[in-house]
Amino acid sequence: MPIVAEAFGAIAVIFNFIGYRQNDINRYRILSAVALFNVSIHFFLLGAMAAGVGCMLACVRNLVATRFRGIPVLLTFVMLNFGFFFYELLWLNHSWTIVIAYVSSLIFTVGSISLTSAKMIRQWFIFAEILGLIYAVMVGSIFGTVFNVTNLISILFTLYQDMKRKDKK
Repeated sequence: MPIVAEAFGAIAVIFNFIGYRQNDINRYRILSAVALFNVSIHFFLLGAMAAGVGCMLACVRNLVATRFRGIPVLLTFVMLNFGFFFYELLWLNHSWTIVIAYVSSLIFTVGSISLTSAKMIRQWFIFAEILGLIYAVMVGSIFGTVFNVTNLISILFTLYQDMKRKDKK
């Protein structure tokens, strides 16, 4: 099962790397949704429910956000995150470490729905990716770790390229 899980993780890395290089926000959201679906399956197969739930919610959220944004959509996904968090914490008695995964998920949720600038999304997602990296390492996810590291590198590189282009003008 770990080999199958890591294969889903590898697919996620490829799609997310391509997604973070997009300047069109909806194109980014769609490619990111494909990556998030794959990384969600990856985490579920590894038994890391918090990351699996967070990534699956993010997949659906990104698809919804291509057409609908605003307070009702934002509140729906924030409440879903909190609902799953409390279910895991209080009903399933999962470890406190799920806090890391759900905080990361909430940052991505608020940013994906509320922000309309690809640059601003990249800036906010740096912190969320760091949290995701910490969680991936804690649950022993090889490609989850690679996923977050490559996302961080891609985000930082793209922000650097944007800054260089702006300086040339």
